[in-house]
Amino acid sequence: MNKIFLGIFAVALYFAVGQALRCYECKVGLWDLCFTTKKDCNAGEHCFSGLGTAAGFMDIKKKGCLEVTECNKTENVNFPSSSNTTVYKMTKTCCSADLCNSAPAHFHVSAISMAFAAISSVFTVKFLI
Repeated sequence: MNKIFLGIFAVALYFAVGQALRCYECKVGLWDLCFTTKKDCNAGEHCFSGLGTAAGFMDIKKKGCLEVTECNKTENVNFPSSSNTTVYKMTKTCCSADLCNSAPAHFHVSAISMAFAAISSVFTVKFLI
């Protein structure tokens, strides 16, 4: 009997945990480089990809979770935040499927894949020397 309750509990826990939307998160990326991690969003949030341009030539990117009411808007990013000096404008576009805010494969760089590449390079150089 305890096994049945444990099984029901496990299935309920699986569905409860599975409800969170999972998104890529990148605090700030420049040009096509954006170090990402995976993040579970809170209720009422969607995944977003943000794109802005600073100084007329440098692409600024962000990814993560965003409240639905803030989706698909363009905002001015000021520095310092309390000033009226706009550094760049960022448009945040939302989506609502797991990991839907990824970039095309050649733009997506995770910290783990970068670390793996660095370690592989070190071992290769050690082997060759």
